[in-house]
Amino acid sequence: MSVTSVPAARRGLAARLPAFPWDALTTAKQRAAAHEGGIVDLSVGTPVDPTPASVQAALAAAADRPGYPTTVGTPALREALVDFVGRHRAAPAELDVDGVLPTVGSKELVAHLPFQLGIGASEAVAFPAIAYPTYDIGARFVGAETLRLDMAELAVHGDAALPDAATASRLRLLWLNSPSNPTGEVLGVGQMAAIVAWARRRGIVVASDECYALLPWTVDEVPSVLDPRVNGGSLEGVLCVYSLSKQSNLAGYRAAFVAGDPALVGELLAVRKQAGMMLPAPVQEAMTTALGDDEAAAAQREVYRSRRAVLEPALRAAGGTIHGSQAGLYLWTGFDEEAMTTVDRLADLGILVAPGMFYGEGGGNVVRVALTATDERITAAARRLQRP
Repeated sequence: MSVTSVPAARRGLAARLPAFPWDALTTAKQRAAAHEGGIVDLSVGTPVDPTPASVQAALAAAADRPGYPTTVGTPALREALVDFVGRHRAAPAELDVDGVLPTVGSKELVAHLPFQLGIGASEAVAFPAIAYPTYDIGARFVGAETLRLDMAELAVHGDAALPDAATASRLRLLWLNSPSNPTGEVLGVGQMAAIVAWARRRGIVVASDECYALLPWTVDEVPSVLDPRVNGGSLEGVLCVYSLSKQSNLAGYRAAFVAGDPALVGELLAVRKQAGMMLPAPVQEAMTTALGDDEAAAAQREVYRSRRAVLEPALRAAGGTIHGSQAGLYLWTGFDEEAMTTVDRLADLGILVAPGMFYGEGGGNVVRVALTATDERITAAARRLQRP
């Protein structure tokens, strides 16, 4: 039964949601799949490389887990999370196990964070002007106002970057995303610090989605909201959202976490316990191992680096202009035409990409090109792009 065939009184939340954007690519995907050399799918960005052997072994060893897992996570997992954010996200030594919490993937947390923070219909959630669509969906779930902001402008101009003087009073949650999905832009320490200070003065929670942070290409660092240089030495009102899907090829495991203000993390834990939102016990064991396997994550980063080195010049040679793309898994590319025109043209070459309007009105002339395909498929795409 489709949503439209359900009686209006029963539609509820589903009727308030936009169409699922990826459904719009069905025709282009069919055309790309008909190419004689097969499709090169660079649209969704799902990992294709093996999960690290160490993680697979940990999962297998933990397969016999007949009891319920805990929402808060095993002691070993919580310690591993604290250690990870200390090593990789510059978290201060005072961040302990009360400030970390495993989640069932990061998308789940992004979609439900407004609800779990108690945000209501009279309040607002802000996020980058060009952004991962689930920030918007999370606000819609609770009926909150959505506000797309230029984060660089917000860092410099504060209230003046808002549409009106009253907006700040309605804002309860501000999403940062650095490196950005889809643009690959990275916010600097000064920019993040200015935004956090502005939000803190107004009692706005800052949630920073940093899932691509270990994939830098043209920047020296990817700062974290947990870094004292950003938060002024206090974790009050800040949360870091992180996923192992991309850096460790754990998308199928749904292994992610949130870290930051212990009071906020405690609120999330209380809600999540009531809802039964707990990571399966074998996955908790596998995640513990993945968090400590820096060698595997570094090796995967080099795989993506080499794929980027093949695909980026091919896109430029085909007339594309790469925007942003300082870090992460995507090349934000424009061809001086509407995004869907580019999608259709590349589909004729057997290459499927995502149109920028999926991520906001500012993406209407840009496409997102993922690095998540095998070496053979990336090479095939580069060859097709370079043909006259």
